[in-house]
Amino acid sequence: QVQLVESGGGLVQAGDSLRLSCAASGRTFSSVGMGWFRQAPGKEREFVAAITRADGNTRYADSVKGRFTISRDNLKNTMYLQMNSLASEDTAVYYCASSLRYRLSDLKNAYDYWGQGTQVTVSS
Repeated sequence: QVQLVESGGGLVQAGDSLRLSCAASGRTFSSVGMGWFRQAPGKEREFVAAITRADGNTRYADSVKGRFTISRDNLKNTMYLQMNSLASEDTAVYYCASSLRYRLSDLKNAYDYWGQGTQVTVSS
């Protein structure tokens, strides 16, 4: 089992930056890929970014490309999401997820473990 805990969410203004963290514990060595998803009120949970555990390759949703950066520190078992130039449409609960099978998937069902989520609210 892998346990994931997100932190770093909050209320910011449009144009501000925020960094989310995802601390992993348990059988972290079994994960091959990790990702960030988000869910706005009344909408489906959507892919934001993914990163491979071994070599740090990344993948982004078009909506965040150039503004968000995903990274990981395997020694700390922590993944990050640096979010710059935030806009109101980025308001959502952000979830981190871990996959035992897929390295850079943008599909929710490719991920085996999920955190509880952290709220990000961007005021315009």
